[in-house]
Amino acid sequence: MRVLFIGDVVGKPGRRMLTRHLDSLVDQNRVDFIVANAENAAGGFGVTPDVARELFDLGIHCLTSGNHIWDKKEVFDLLDEQPALLRPLNYPPSCPGDGIYVGQTAAGLQVAVLNIMGRVFMPPCDDPFRRVDEALSKLDPKIRLIIVDFHGEATSEKVAMGWHLDGRVSMVLGTHTHVPTADERILPGGTAYQSDVGMTGPYRSVIGVMAEDVLKRFVTGMPTRFRTAKQGAELHAALVTVDDRSGRATGIQRLQVIEED
Repeated sequence: MRVLFIGDVVGKPGRRMLTRHLDSLVDQNRVDFIVANAENAAGGFGVTPDVARELFDLGIHCLTSGNHIWDKKEVFDLLDEQPALLRPLNYPPSCPGDGIYVGQTAAGLQVAVLNIMGRVFMPPCDDPFRRVDEALSKLDPKIRLIIVDFHGEATSEKVAMGWHLDGRVSMVLGTHTHVPTADERILPGGTAYQSDVGMTGPYRSVIGVMAEDVLKRFVTGMPTRFRTAKQGAELHAALVTVDDRSGRATGIQRLQVIEED
């Protein structure tokens, strides 16, 4: 089985890249299951019902998120109505939605997606190590193909989670920092790992925001409204091959599509 995991989709530039290139990536790489992190998909901050539907209509099976999932209040009801739209599972259980989704491929193979968030330099949330252990203990043992989106700031915390879950899940792929890392590998227990898949959005920017807005804040220390950049669109993703029977990853590859402005 082949999983395409798309890094943080940022605003219209990110969605446009998916509209233009997702079908060809799926066909060329014989992809069976698609996951995308969508927490910045609506104007760079959050996700709306319309944007979520737009992404699902492209053929994406599951949308993960992170700390920006609450930025658009109109998504609250959708989180309860649409199980394939996730928020980090280590938010309190009283929050809308869930952090686990179980779906299946066209061939009928069950796939579990877990969305967790780090605590280092991130908003308050529960212990991701304990909560992911609890979630895995409750998962049907027949499900071998398990995808984990670890949404976190600190590389050390992400690497630690990779080792913590090695041999128990098919892949641990990092999101949130919007910069693709070159550390993709298969850990000894058969878990594919990458610290950050990167951003699908405008790279002529500061991690998706117009450079002048970010520079003004850094240079002056004054509050500044952040606007989503529009140029330098790129698509970044990880392609992971998994053995159907064991659930162990057998390959991981970084994918990148760049459009000329």
